[in-house]
Amino acid sequence: MVRVFHFSFFILYCALLSGCALFGAPDRAPLRQATADELTALLAEREAAIHTMKGLFSAKITGGILPIGQRVEGTVFYQRPNALRLRGFNALGGELFEFVQLNDEYRLRLPSMGREVNGRSSEPEKMGQLARPFQLSVWAMSGILGTGAIAPHERVVLTEDDDRYRLDVFEESANNGDVAPIPVRRIWFDRRNLQVVREERVSAQGDVEATLQFDDFRPVGQPMSQSTSLNNEPADRQLLRPFKIVMKDGRGQGNVQVTFYEIIPNMPIKPSELGQV
Repeated sequence: MVRVFHFSFFILYCALLSGCALFGAPDRAPLRQATADELTALLAEREAAIHTMKGLFSAKITGGILPIGQRVEGTVFYQRPNALRLRGFNALGGELFEFVQLNDEYRLRLPSMGREVNGRSSEPEKMGQLARPFQLSVWAMSGILGTGAIAPHERVVLTEDDDRYRLDVFEESANNGDVAPIPVRRIWFDRRNLQVVREERVSAQGDVEATLQFDDFRPVGQPMSQSTSLNNEPADRQLLRPFKIVMKDGRGQGNVQVTFYEIIPNMPIKPSELGQV
């Protein structure tokens, strides 16, 4: 027994001295290098990779940000360039809401409240207090569809933030004189895989309207067309999307955690699935 104890202690001692992988920190991928132009092109590529999408998700709501309950089971249908349908159901399958957007027009139907609103995105006042919650919901879905590409009229500034890159997006036409320009978005990339892990939407006054956290990236659909990745290395062309999104309202009205069960990209989609008549 004494010999066994001494031998076990000796093995443990040697493992600690040698930095045995059993006790050491797990290997992590090296940090990758990228320029602002390369990250801008990457956003455009990922957004263009989704032509249609069908998804099943569950949403946990806190803080009363949506007046429809604390848990929602939902479906999402999307077709480029700007057709979106969100539907929410309670645990018993009863329909809580339907939000349909086609270009600049939208329809919001709330069966549980006996209410329906039609209008344009430029007329959010028609939805009253519901305008902001559904705007936040559309932003939350942007991480699944592909974090919005940089528009031609926008410019970007890239900075290193520890093991992340931060891309600040500015309106090119913004001119505040001597006041420092305010970004309309801040986008954080994980430097080990260049996936977007966080985004902030910022108001004209510089206040954070919403913070989005993206996690649990999984492959979906078929591999993308072959090309080379950043640093001229062979690219992993598998399309990845976050299956977990946490959205925090910048005004403190609440949080929404969206967990996807299934994401099916680039399959034929019917007009009826988009809520179009």
